Amino acid sequence: MTYLLDVSTLLAWLVRGHQKQAAVLAWEPGKRIAICPITELGFLRICCNTYGATLTDARKALADWKAKSSPQWQPCDLPTSEGQPAPSWQNTTDFYLANLADKHGMKLATLDTKLNHPAAELI
Repeated sequence: MTYLLDVSTLLAWLVRGHQKQAAVLAWEPGKRIAICPITELGFLRICCNTYGATLTDARKALADWKAKSSPQWQPCDLPTSEGQPAPSWQNTTDFYLANLADKHGMKLATLDTKLNHPAAELI
C-alpha cells in the first residue's frame, strides 16, 4: 500500500518539535509514501505562515526531505467534481486528497481525526 501524505502529516514529519512528529515517525518505517502538488504547497504555506520559516528555508527542507525519503510523485489528475463529495466547503481539500489517493489505489495518511472518508487512514 502507498500512502499519500496530507499536509498535516508532512508538517508533522518535517517541522522539528511538532506535537505529532513522534507519532508520524513511529508510523512511517516501511511505508511507501507519496506526495502531490497540494501537499507541497500546503506545507510551504503553513511552514512559512505558522512556523515562521522563510520560503527559501521551507523549500530547502522539503527538497532535502524528498531527496532522503524518495516519495512517489502523484500529479493532481482528478477533476474536483469526481469522487466522494465533501460534506462541507471546509473539507474540500481533504476530500480531494482522499479521492485522489483512492483513484490511485492509495490511502490518505492523515492526522485529522474528523476526516470521514473510506480512503483516509488516521495515524
